Amino acid sequence: MRAAMHQVVSAVLIVTALSAHVVRGADEYEQPPIEYSKSIPDNRLARLQAALERGEIDLPRESQHGYLRALLEMLEIPPESQMLVFSKTSMQRDRISPRTPRAVYFDDDVYVGYCHAGDDVEMAVADPQLGAVFYTLDQTNHDAPKMVRETHRCLQCHGATQTDDTPGFLVRSLFVGGSGLPILSEGSHRVDHTTPIEDRWGGWYVTGAGGAQDHLGNLVVRDRDAPKPWKNDAANPADLSDRLRTENYLTPHSDVIALLVFEHQTHVHNLITKASFAARQALHYEEGLNKALGEPAGNRLESTTRRIENAGEKLVEGLLFVNEAPIKEPIAGSSGFAEGFTKRGPRDAQGRSLRDLQLSGRLFKYPCSYLIYSPTFDALPPVMKEYVARRLREILAGENDEHYSHLSADDRQAISEILRETKPDLFVSVGP
Repeated sequence: MRAAMHQVVSAVLIVTALSAHVVRGADEYEQPPIEYSKSIPDNRLARLQAALERGEIDLPRESQHGYLRALLEMLEIPPESQMLVFSKTSMQRDRISPRTPRAVYFDDDVYVGYCHAGDDVEMAVADPQLGAVFYTLDQTNHDAPKMVRETHRCLQCHGATQTDDTPGFLVRSLFVGGSGLPILSEGSHRVDHTTPIEDRWGGWYVTGAGGAQDHLGNLVVRDRDAPKPWKNDAANPADLSDRLRTENYLTPHSDVIALLVFEHQTHVHNLITKASFAARQALHYEEGLNKALGEPAGNRLESTTRRIENAGEKLVEGLLFVNEAPIKEPIAGSSGFAEGFTKRGPRDAQGRSLRDLQLSGRLFKYPCSYLIYSPTFDALPPVMKEYVARRLREILAGENDEHYSHLSADDRQAISEILRETKPDLFVSVGP
C-alpha cells in the first residue's frame, strides 16, 4: 500500500513539474528562467538609455535627420552600412514607400531603423541574455532625447513563429506594389544566408555590382496584371538618385555587401539566442524535475542532453555556413561598407581574419562566422558553449560529416589556425 501511494505521489509531482514548464512556445521566454519582459537588459543600448536618463551624455539633434547622426556616432555604427527597405512591413509603415524607404544601419550587435520625418528612431540589439531587445528614441522631443524599451509591440512579429518563438531578428523578401504595400498573395521569403540570391531583397533597394545574377531587389510592381514572372529591369544601380531624394538619407546607397552581411548576422544572432535559451530552459526544467523526484542536483536527464545538442548543432551549422546559397557571379559594393567591415576584428600572425570577404562563390574567404567573437556567443551557458566548441574542434580536425562537406581541407586548416590564435578558449576542453 505504501509503495503504491509513493508511485501515485511521484506521478503527481512529475505532472506538476511538467505543467510548470510546458507552455506555448511564444510564451515560454516570458517564464523562468528567461522572463524576457521582466528582466533588466544589460547591453549597449540599455547603457545608453541609462546614461541619457541620468543626463550624462549629450545627443545633438539636427533639423533634417533628428537624432540619427549623433546616435550612430555614439554607437560607432558606420553610415556606409545603410540599407533601404521600401515595403510597409515595420512599425512606422505609413512613412514608408518606394519614394520614402526606411533606412537600416548596423554594426556587430546593434541595428538602427530610421524613417524620414518619422516619429521615432527604432533600435534593436543582440542582448547576451535576452536575445533581441528593442527600443525607440522619440524624434519629436527636441529638448531631452528619451529612449524607451519596447516589448509587446515588437514581439508580435519578432517573438513568434517567424523567429522560432524567441525574441529575434526578422528579414523578409516579398513582392511590393507601387505604394509599398506587400503583395501577400505572391508569398514571401524569410531571408538568411541559406536563401537563394534570386529570392532575396524583395522590397529592398540594392546598389553595387552583381553581374547578371537575378534577385528581387529594386523591383516595384506597378502593374499587377503584367505577365509573370515580373521583370526586374534595374538590378544593380550604382546609387539611388533616380529613385528617391537621396539627400533625405545619410548616403545614396543600399549596399549589396551590407545586405549579405546583415542577412548572415541576423541569422546567427537568432541561432545563438535559441541555443542560449534552450540550454537554460532545459537545465531549469531538469532542476525542477530532479527536486520533485528527490533525485540529486545535477542528475542529467536524457531530454536535457538532447535539447542542448539539437540547438547546439544548429548553431554550429550556422557558424560554419552550412547550406550557404552560392554567389554565382562576383559582386562589389557601392558605399565603402566592405572596406570598413574588414578592418574590424582580430587577425592572426599571417594577417588572416574571419572578416575577410570573398564575394564570389561564397561571402567569406574563411567560412566561419565572426560572431564567434561576440558577447552573445561568449555568454552562452557553459554546457552549451562546451558542446559547440567540441563540435567545432571535431569538424575542423577533419571529422567526416556530410553536413560540413562544403569545407575543404584548406578551409578547415585555415579556420582552425585563425581561431587558435584569436579565440584560443575554444580549444580548451572543460568537459569530459
